[in-house]
Amino acid sequence: MKNKEYMSIKKMIEYINKALKYTKGSTFETFSKNEEKVDATIFAISQIGELVKNISKITMEKYSNIEWVVIKNLRNKIVHDYEGIKLDFIWDIVTKDIIQLKMDLETILEKENIKD
Repeated sequence: MKNKEYMSIKKMIEYINKALKYTKGSTFETFSKNEEKVDATIFAISQIGELVKNISKITMEKYSNIEWVVIKNLRNKIVHDYEGIKLDFIWDIVTKDIIQLKMDLETILEKENIKD
């Protein structure tokens, strides 16, 4: 694994942690009414998708359990149709999907024997 991929995966984990921090202790109702939390969370999710461009096809194929294309496409949806983003969809990502993604990314770093 190249250093750029390593750094991108580390940054993805950082953005996941930020999204989790921004939504911690919130319900969907409190989250959806807090414009700053919504914007910060959506930005963090879009950055995760942006970083996918630094992941090689070899790594994507090796770790095909991660839906790399879906993550990248979500970033494109956010950037090009921000007003069309459904907050319940973002909430589902943060409360259901993102923790698994974090575990999967951490597993990649472990399997590749990459340590700080």
